[in-house]
Amino acid sequence: MSVQSSAIVPRRHLLSAVPAGLGWGVLGVAAFSFTVPLTRVAVADLSPLFIGAGRAVVAATLAAVALTVTRQALPRRSQWLRLAVVAGGVVAGFPLLTTYALTEVPASHGAVVIALLPAATAVLAVLRTGERPVRAFWILSACGAAAAVGFAVAQGGGISGVHRADLLLFAAVLVCAMGYAEGGLLTRELGSWQTISWALVVAAPVMATLTAVSVVRQPPSAPPAAWACFAYLACVSMYLGFFAWYRGLAIGPMAQVSQVQLVQPVLTISWAALLLGEQITLLTAAGGFAVIVLAGAATSSRGRRGPARPS
Repeated sequence: MSVQSSAIVPRRHLLSAVPAGLGWGVLGVAAFSFTVPLTRVAVADLSPLFIGAGRAVVAATLAAVALTVTRQALPRRSQWLRLAVVAGGVVAGFPLLTTYALTEVPASHGAVVIALLPAATAVLAVLRTGERPVRAFWILSACGAAAAVGFAVAQGGGISGVHRADLLLFAAVLVCAMGYAEGGLLTRELGSWQTISWALVVAAPVMATLTAVSVVRQPPSAPPAAWACFAYLACVSMYLGFFAWYRGLAIGPMAQVSQVQLVQPVLTISWAALLLGEQITLLTAAGGFAVIVLAGAATSSRGRRGPARPS
């Protein structure tokens, strides 16, 4: 791959390209915002193991076809381990953990996960890439994360204590943030859709085995609505949405673009209200407005970049 390949974003253009990065990030967030409510619909008829693993198998099949048809070169040896980090976070960890959690909690409660992801991704991006946002960015990001969590918790009726579902959700946040940060870096080298495609291929053997186990234990049988939700989770949430999201993170700066996901709880709970009949109150509208304002302020704040860490 040449130095001027479109898959690589020259470092001197990172700050000037923030609007483009944000645009791709918003498109990815819009695609992901349906994930929680549609998963909640699907788990009513399909086993969580089948949903979490089976959608990765479907997406891996699409990825393998795309990689083959376009004759993509194999990643370098040093990139395979990093692809495994992406696969473990966004292909296996997040879908499985959140799917099991959503068998116990409603979609509005699960939106807390999405509210915590931007802050976690920003922290890991700083640790991994050496990005150094200014203090205002961290203050606004912290306020946005607090507003998003408070909004989701208030809409869900509050959280009384920490139980198993919450532990699953917190673990999902951590592994997904790792996958987002590493995937954003790999996108600069491999390309956006190539990164998620190779990550799906890496995870395919394990996810196919888990899918087979779930089919043997509980043969899937569901109405058309549940299968339609599963199809969206497999094709969009698990694959096509990452085309836009990873490209936005790659254009960067990653710590700032990640904050766009603060608006995802607002979208998620809106879809949950439409699809699941959850009520949207005045508090929900006010909280959503606060989240959007703080997210916009955080993403528009300019930060300085520290020296890049050696690979």
